[in-house]
Amino acid sequence: MLLAINENLLTNAPARYADVGPPAARLHYRIVEPADYHLKISSSNWAERGETQYQFTFHAAVPRTNAWTATPRGTVFLLHGYGLAEFSMVPWAWCLAQEGWRCVLVDLRGHGESTGKTIYYGFKESQDMSQLLDKLTKQGHVATPVAVIGESYGAALALRWKTMDPRVGNMVAITPYVVLSNAVLNICEDYAPFLPNVFIRAGLRQLPTVLGVPSAELDTATVLTRHPVTALFITGAEDDVIPPADVRKLFANALPGSQMIVVPGATHETLPYQFSELTPTVLAWLESNGTVGR
Repeated sequence: MLLAINENLLTNAPARYADVGPPAARLHYRIVEPADYHLKISSSNWAERGETQYQFTFHAAVPRTNAWTATPRGTVFLLHGYGLAEFSMVPWAWCLAQEGWRCVLVDLRGHGESTGKTIYYGFKESQDMSQLLDKLTKQGHVATPVAVIGESYGAALALRWKTMDPRVGNMVAITPYVVLSNAVLNICEDYAPFLPNVFIRAGLRQLPTVLGVPSAELDTATVLTRHPVTALFITGAEDDVIPPADVRKLFANALPGSQMIVVPGATHETLPYQFSELTPTVLAWLESNGTVGR
């Protein structure tokens, strides 16, 4: 899959940094203000070596003021997937900013330009996010209500963050994993089938000890069973990494008022960029009542 954006447009959202921890880390983030970015989205697909390939192109322009520039509808934190960085969520920032939302793009701990030697799969990162929200609130950069959109690893983190921070309101979980080990095994099967499963499973068994947390605490299912929340769950019908059946398990344990949509033909990689299918539902969810509901 190819994702093409003009990163020069991010000069209007300069890099910022926030110290978080423990363990100590420095988060890299940007604030994208509401404006008219003239966002245009195009996509194409073709067959190559028996598999469908996708390309998504996002065209934006130097922003112009719009009706929401001085009075944002709220603030949306955008959380990327594992091994990615803020750039993967930039199209969502432009899309939502045009609709009046102030957006915060974050390089999560150990990703992109953020520091942090160890990734805790949400166990520590949820605290990082609350500390970042504290800092932005003190600086006057947070317009309420606060919402969050996460993708894959970022979706699992977003759900965990919502359970522990009452300031987090409406949230969108795009293909969150249910059991971490299952997601890792599926990813390896897709991208590194040459790696013996026995080695991967051995590493997964050691992970809780390395991180110093009970193994079940790394699973989104454990977190939401203990503290269910309201959320919009989104899954792709052709997702082999986190199948729709897995996401349905989280949805089944969510609080009343939650929603779930399945996007036909979408894979794990392409789902976040199916804007024509996702944008109306996501915007309606963000604008719905109960933004600060648990």
